[in-house]
Amino acid sequence: MAPMLNIAIRAARAAGNVIQRNMDRIHDMPVNSKGQNDFVTEVDRKAEAVIIQTISDSYPDHGFLAEESGASGGKNPDAYRWIIDPLDGTTNFLHGFPQYAVSIALEHKGVLQQAVVFDPFKNELFTASRGSGAYMNDHRIRVSSRKKLTGALIGTGFPFKEQKRLELYLDTFRDLFPMTSGIRRAGSAALDLAYVACGRLDGFWEFGLHPWDIAAGVLLIQEAGGAVTDMQGGSDYFNTGDVIGGNGELYGQIREQIAESLKKNGYGAA
Repeated sequence: MAPMLNIAIRAARAAGNVIQRNMDRIHDMPVNSKGQNDFVTEVDRKAEAVIIQTISDSYPDHGFLAEESGASGGKNPDAYRWIIDPLDGTTNFLHGFPQYAVSIALEHKGVLQQAVVFDPFKNELFTASRGSGAYMNDHRIRVSSRKKLTGALIGTGFPFKEQKRLELYLDTFRDLFPMTSGIRRAGSAALDLAYVACGRLDGFWEFGLHPWDIAAGVLLIQEAGGAVTDMQGGSDYFNTGDVIGGNGELYGQIREQIAESLKKNGYGAA
């Protein structure tokens, strides 16, 4: 296993310990709002701090892009950059809803190299190294082999932080819903993407995400044999925040199915 992946795993498990130790006090926990439907707790901050400290102890020259503390370190443009969401699914966590995760990715010169998504409640560890495949708890994983949207289970997320795009989202939902056996919105994009990588979900789409929501999941899907792009089929998902993922067959069908709604809503127009 790559040394940098080992450090990422150590950091993710340390953050998971912080999260789980606080499960019995979630109803008494102070909660701050960063924006509409966007919350942060001391657990988010403590988990992020332990991740950054664990990585910095081994790689003091590396940079970070983290949800709570933003960009730091790594002044050299060629430096490694760690992209971190210490608790993806904070709202779930605050309600005792067991769908949340730690997400850590490592990027070098704009290319994702390592990925970890850790679900501390279920003790499920998803990992990937570029060129070396994707794993869950040391078992190799692959995207699903489903060929058609008919019978597919698709993951998604509501644009609750930017509701001006709700109509766009609802139009794409209407496009896909009748074609599938079900659509799931569980509240953690990092886990949704990990579930695509291991075949629990056949595909995924969402608007308005951040790099820390998706970085690790993107590499997991790629290394599990799937495809991930922005809505226009490119790789600008970190800037647009909009992403489609799935196995090679279904990814294209999802894009094709929602194309008219994207066009109708002026998606991508200058």
